[in-house]
Amino acid sequence: MKFEHTEVYGFTSALRGMRNPLESWAKNDTVEENGSVFIGENDLSLAVRLIKSGSEHRKFMRQIFVSVDITGPLYWWKEFDTYKVGTVANSTSTMHKLASSPITLGCFETDDYDGSLGYGSGKLSDIIERHIDFLEEMRKKYLETKDKKYWKELIRWLPSSWQQTRTVTMSYENLLAMCSPGQRRYHKLTEWSVSFISWARTLPYAQELIFFDENE
Repeated sequence: MKFEHTEVYGFTSALRGMRNPLESWAKNDTVEENGSVFIGENDLSLAVRLIKSGSEHRKFMRQIFVSVDITGPLYWWKEFDTYKVGTVANSTSTMHKLASSPITLGCFETDDYDGSLGYGSGKLSDIIERHIDFLEEMRKKYLETKDKKYWKELIRWLPSSWQQTRTVTMSYENLLAMCSPGQRRYHKLTEWSVSFISWARTLPYAQELIFFDENE
């Protein structure tokens, strides 16, 4: 998987608004300099207390936004799509662009792929190679003939390991839910437990706000 063009914004306004209920703005000590945010001790202490108090108290987490381009397999996107509330994604189009480029092994998720696994009298790599050859032949036939029956078979037999890129926008509240121990932190798919979680840990103040439970 790939995570590119990550942008994080909204820290200063979210942490200022966090103090609205008790009108404690005088204690606000978060500053932003040269595009980097530095959360002060007062604000960080309050933020952590509110996070621990539950979702109804940590509304400020919904106002810290992350935008990122994620390239991952369709089987991973199917699970990501369960997070409907508060997330927005704009994807590349399999419908319109599938036939525009050659289909190779590099088009699929292969991070922990082991082609040496046995299957019957052959190896997994041999089966995968034949299937990719079939897909590429359907693609070429469609381009040559413009007959939609070839395109339909290309779509029908496209594996769920096909990689798709989406530009995703979500909040720190979404990430807190996704990265919790009961959700994706220890998921059996390494796309979650290794790739996604490792990326989330690189975000500003992720350890304090998203993975706060590990500090206790």
